[in-house]
Amino acid sequence: MKIDDLKTKSEDELKVELDSLKKEAFNLRFQQATGQLENTARVRQVRRSVARVKTILSGKSTQEQT
Repeated sequence: MKIDDLKTKSEDELKVELDSLKKEAFNLRFQQATGQLENTARVRQVRRSVARVKTILSGKSTQEQT
């Protein structure tokens, strides 16, 4: 997921995206714990995507306050 794509989305869209990423992260952790995870790199990608979305959300909320 590109940072430019995230900057163009609204706060509501970012919150939906964050929710879906968190669900995916949970499912990946569950698969890893049960030994069913095939693509281990996906865990890292999702974790970083969550961080990107949170960064953009905090920037937008700070921008609104000023």
